[in-house]
Amino acid sequence: MRTTEHYFTVPLDHFSSAEDPGAETITVFAREYVSAEHTETAAKQLPWLVYLQGGPGGRGNRFMSLGGWSKAAAKDFRILMLDQRGTGLSSPADRNTLPLRGGAEAQARYLEHFRADSIVADAELIRRALGSEPWTIYGQSYGGFIALTYLSFAPEGLREVLITGGLAPLEGTAERVYRETFKRVAARNAEYFGWYPEDRETVDRIVRHLRTIEEFLPGGERLTVERFQMVGSFLGGNTRVDGLHNLLEDAFVDTPRGPRLSDTFLEQVRPHVSRATNPLYALMHESIYAQGPATDWAAWRVLREFPEFSPDAPQILLTGEMIYPWYFDQDNALRPLKEVAELLAAKMDWKPLYDPAQLAANIVPAAAAVYTNDIYVERGLSLATAAAVRNLQAWETADFHHDGIADDGEAIFGRLLGMVRSVRN
Repeated sequence: MRTTEHYFTVPLDHFSSAEDPGAETITVFAREYVSAEHTETAAKQLPWLVYLQGGPGGRGNRFMSLGGWSKAAAKDFRILMLDQRGTGLSSPADRNTLPLRGGAEAQARYLEHFRADSIVADAELIRRALGSEPWTIYGQSYGGFIALTYLSFAPEGLREVLITGGLAPLEGTAERVYRETFKRVAARNAEYFGWYPEDRETVDRIVRHLRTIEEFLPGGERLTVERFQMVGSFLGGNTRVDGLHNLLEDAFVDTPRGPRLSDTFLEQVRPHVSRATNPLYALMHESIYAQGPATDWAAWRVLREFPEFSPDAPQILLTGEMIYPWYFDQDNALRPLKEVAELLAAKMDWKPLYDPAQLAANIVPAAAAVYTNDIYVERGLSLATAAAVRNLQAWETADFHHDGIADDGEAIFGRLLGMVRSVRN
């Protein structure tokens, strides 16, 4: 493959100050990937496909080579991989850089411009800068949420839309989402421990151990019961779920002080319980469901309805993607941002992310894979959204989980592209 790096200057606020030449700007980075099968001259004639990464707060994928969905896409497209604003090589937003804005209130106001509506406005500015006709977008997970915002407010920039595991609810509260999510995650726990009953015993042993003996992650942070529960992120995978068993199998080692959690285990746990690489995920996660009223730590409040997920439960369940206030007490990467997170959780006037009337009249061909057992984007809510978007075809499958494109991305991409092309033709 060949790659080209692009840096774009975009307004921080596309909506209030876009015409002001003195308005603040930020940088958005994108990397172009082209298959070496195309000559440089031929590649310039290929249409663009923009990949919208999951998240929020995840930088664009870094490919070592083209494979899976990217190999399939590169046959017919130039792929543009965005580092969505605040991530990767775009102007960063984290505990080190945000204090440059000033105090917590100024930092929170800054982050209000880091949601899907601003990402779409970035993409449209970039499309025009590249001289592209309406282009194809492919949204995975949160990228699918962004795709729906794109269809709502800038459909003129789109040729066709592909979505995997990312049909967001168009209305309703964050609490509604998390009630369904907790149910799905509970069912997935039961399924997993049915496969690996010995892991139920290991999890219980780790919890008992952490309640009585302090263990510390590499870097010095304490591993608490509630942080350990975060390894439930494995449960969202189709084949990745088995990685949880591999993680747990060598949890303990005998020492002169008695059984302790092994260095191998603690090192493997660390990336699953830290937001050091994607702090925006914790800061902005609930806001992706916010249209109007404050989210007010919705997952934390809904947790009380599901006591089996409490870290004090007699036999705990592992959690999924939920964000809780204590993250900002226990994670060194988040601790300086606690007040900012509180302000964002209390914000009462979030702008709409979708235009239901526009989506009901949509003319852009779109196709979406809905995973029946997805623990992150609930299928019932996804199918309701699919029914509300004109010209969107939904393909429901139980063959994959949320990370389906990591398992058979080439086939999934090909199927979705065929669906939108059948409409176009």
